[in-house]
Amino acid sequence: MRFSTGQILRSLASLLLFSIALSPTFAADSTRAVKTKTEPVYPELARRMNISGTVKLQVTIAPDGSVKAVKPLGGHPLLIDSAVNAVKSWKYESSKDETTALVSIVF
Repeated sequence: MRFSTGQILRSLASLLLFSIALSPTFAADSTRAVKTKTEPVYPELARRMNISGTVKLQVTIAPDGSVKAVKPLGGHPLLIDSAVNAVKSWKYESSKDETTALVSIVF
C-alpha cells in the first residue's frame, strides 16, 4: 500500500493536534504569578468518553502563596475533581494580603 506525502502529512498533523488536545492548558486571572504548577490528570473515564471542556475555578491564595481554597465555578463534572486537585498544589508568589484568582483549565 502506498501513501502520498499529503496523506502522511495530514495524518501526522491530526496526531499532533490530538495529542495537544489531550494536554490541559491553563489561564489565570490574578495579580500574583504562579511559581509552580501541577498538571491535572486527564480522568480515564473522560478520556474514554471523549469528554473535553473548560473547568473554571475560583482560587483563594494565602499570603505565603499556598492555595487556601478552590471553588469550582463551572465545567464538566468528570473534569472538575482533577482540576481542583491539581490547583490545590500550586504555589503562587508571596504577598502581604490574601487574594483570589480565577483559573481556567482546558482539557
